[in-house]
This record gives sequence, structure tokens and C-alpha cells, in this order.
Amino acid sequence: MTVKLQMLDPECFEYHAGFICNSEADRLLARFREELAWRQDRIQLFGRQVLQPRLVAWYGDPEARYSYSGLQLEPTLWHPLLYELKERIEFATGRHFNAALANAYRDGSDSMGWHSDDEKELGSEPFIASISLGQERRFLVRKKGQKSFAIDLQHGSLLVMKGPSQQRYQHSLPKTRRPMGMRVNLTYRMIRGQTDSDQQRQTAE
Repeated sequence: MTVKLQMLDPECFEYHAGFICNSEADRLLARFREELAWRQDRIQLFGRQVLQPRLVAWYGDPEARYSYSGLQLEPTLWHPLLYELKERIEFATGRHFNAALANAYRDGSDSMGWHSDDEKELGSEPFIASISLGQERRFLVRKKGQKSFAIDLQHGSLLVMKGPSQQRYQHSLPKTRRPMGMRVNLTYRMIRGQTDSDQQRQTAE
């Protein structure tokens, strides 16, 4: 396995292998795959409605409403383990999060297309902390208009996307024909625009 960490722009990305030890990551994967409120919605893609090629679940504070690809997501109140992990990531990063988007990739046919997380609710320079659990999958990153490179996201790892990352880069998780087990990805976010005090607190932090 080659993790091309030297190609990550340090202003935009951080990668921490082993952020969660294997035994704990195994336990979290088993709990999350069984206990989160997974759903498969239809999204707007190139002018037509299609099923998302993965399962999703949206958790967070009551005001953390989020929209993308024609979906309007109302948060499910925090699962206790998701909240505990949120606090742990907040301590490690010094940032605050009020929501988490969970994705479940059931096998190699589940995927995520090229995109940037640049929705208005995330602000101009979102700070997104992404935990990977389960099957190691290849994560592609490309500077807009340039060639992509790959990072193999390990079980229990933490990938941080920050600063101008969503302005400069796109990312994807492509399909693969190789046999693949389940991967659960948890992306912790700060949804902005609810109140002025929320925005002021994030700026101060």
C-alpha cells in the first residue's frame, strides 16, 4: 500500500493513520453498521433523479439542517457513540462540530463521484474531519483542472480537509471490481448560518 501523503497540500489536508486503534475501530464499525438510521435517497444528478450509490445517515444538533444534490436533510439527534467520537475529534483538532454525515459503502459498487464540499451551509472554508472504518478504500484527490492522485484510507484513520481545500480541490471514492467489505465513513462538520453567535464562536475557535 502506498499512501501518497507527500502530495497532500498541508494548508488543506491532514492525514492521521491509527487515530482509532484497530480493536476500537472494529467495535465502532459493528455498532454503526447496525445502529445508525441508514437510508438510500434519490438525488439530482445531471438533471435526473438517481439512487445514491451508497447508504447515508445525517446526525447532529437540531438546527443543523443541510442540503446537497437536491436533498434537504433534517438531523437525527446524536447517537451516543457518534457524539463521543465528536468530542474526541474536537479535543484533537481544537474545532467544534454540530453535525456528522455518515456514509456506508456496502461493497465495491458503492461509490462517491467527484465533488467539493462547498455548500453554503459549510461556510467559505469548511473544516471537515473524516473517520474511516472498515474496508480500506482508495480516495482520489485532484486540484481543480489537474491530474488526480490516490490515498488509501485505512481502518481507524482520520482525514482532515480544511482551509481552502474545497475551493482548490475535488475528491471522490470510485467504484472497484475488487471484492470489498463494508466501509463506514463519518464526516464531522460545522453547519453555519443558524445564528450570529454560532458563527462568532467558530471564528473565535
